[in-house]
Amino acid sequence: MTERVTDAYRTCAQITRTAARNFYYGIRLLPRDKRNALCAVYALARRIDDIGDEPGGAADKNARLQALRAELGAIERATDPVLIALADAADRFPIPLMAFEELLDGVGLDLVGTTYATFDDLVPYCRMVAGSVGRLCLGVYGWSPPSAGGNAARHADALGIALQQVNILRDIREDLLAGRIYLPKDDLDRFGVTLALEGSGALADPDGGLRALVIVAAARAAAWFDDGLRLLPMLDRRSAACTAAMAGIYRDLLRRIEADPTVVFAGRVSLSGRQKASVSVRSLLGRPW
Repeated sequence: MTERVTDAYRTCAQITRTAARNFYYGIRLLPRDKRNALCAVYALARRIDDIGDEPGGAADKNARLQALRAELGAIERATDPVLIALADAADRFPIPLMAFEELLDGVGLDLVGTTYATFDDLVPYCRMVAGSVGRLCLGVYGWSPPSAGGNAARHADALGIALQQVNILRDIREDLLAGRIYLPKDDLDRFGVTLALEGSGALADPDGGLRALVIVAAARAAAWFDDGLRLLPMLDRRSAACTAAMAGIYRDLLRRIEADPTVVFAGRVSLSGRQKASVSVRSLLGRPW
């Protein structure tokens, strides 16, 4: 490995340690080569996601997404450290780089303020912004037996979709403040919910409809977790531990929301560093839940 590539991986690791508040607990369980590769995947995924969330107009953000899409198309000539590391990782592992195209498309939907009539309409968005990352990770992990490839990709996709549903539930208030609504319209209508804030700044729930909606949505997300976690037996021990740690943190977040749906009304719910570390240790021991 050249010094240029080594430095590029070091940059990706620093980005991941700093920005991946949940994922790095799992990533650090991997052997060095896979850890480096997954840090490169995460660093680019984070950059794409940040373009959608940072201040600025939609036209400027879209131009940045398209520029990044072009850079991906010429990754073998990359001069950016993140892309240099990713190009090397893709030479070492069968990483499906086209999945980044889906992530770019998903962030593009955010820029135009796409809303979703039904949960079935929401699933493709979740697949683009999170299922794609699951499939990218699977390219680093590998799977066994070889015949399980199709199922492994499906379960990785399902696990990403489960994680995105947790993100949607815990970020209802923050997304509303940003002018985004991901809860499907038919769910809102079914429970008579109009998303709004009280004077205190928390989400309003005058008749309990939002609480009831969150309960149903959390149960739906749990079912996606059940499907996605069928991936674990197909992975080697440390890749399974990495996946279990990342998924376990989000599953614990979902359990908190299931136990008290109102925790999402005032702001983003999270686990402490100690709680995340506990999930990580349990995952390495093969007892994530």
